[in-house]
Amino acid sequence: MTAVRALLCSAVLLSCGLTVSAVAGDEKPAPQPSTAAAVELQPGTWKDITALVAKHQGKIVVVDVWSTSCAPCMQEFPGLVRLHKSYPEQVVCISLNVDYVGIKNKPADFYRPRVEAFLKKQQAQFVNILCTDESDKFFAEQELSSIPAVYVFGKDGKLAKRFDESLLQEGREEAFTYEADIVPFVKQLIGGK
Repeated sequence: MTAVRALLCSAVLLSCGLTVSAVAGDEKPAPQPSTAAAVELQPGTWKDITALVAKHQGKIVVVDVWSTSCAPCMQEFPGLVRLHKSYPEQVVCISLNVDYVGIKNKPADFYRPRVEAFLKKQQAQFVNILCTDESDKFFAEQELSSIPAVYVFGKDGKLAKRFDESLLQEGREEAFTYEADIVPFVKQLIGGK
């Protein structure tokens, strides 16, 4: 009866897309490789960002402020992912999503599914924070009129440069890009590479 029960359990697991490598207690099932990127999204505010920057003194910290309703943000976001992959020992990358606008029946967690979907698609395997302060409050506190915005903190934990629309130069469509502006600046901070 035990062998029949084990076969039935195996058949059920297989029909659900799971596999078993052993029957009734021989060996543990082999771990299945995950195709989904390990991406986490935690609630937080700018205070949490400053705590993370302080925690990572000795490294360069890049904070990307973005929203799923901002096409330029989403277009530039892969640059943050590439930066993270290129300099994992020298640079800490953090994303701060500001989708929450303060509507009572749409708390910050209301935006979680679409933010997580985007982060997983980008394979953003670094610290991702869903801002729990409404976006207008955040913009006012940061004296920021629009996004995308990227804050680069030096190894000393102090703000080295903020990339935002104030950097827009005549003849350019974007105020900054990762490729043309942020990555070269980060390389300079790393050590002139």
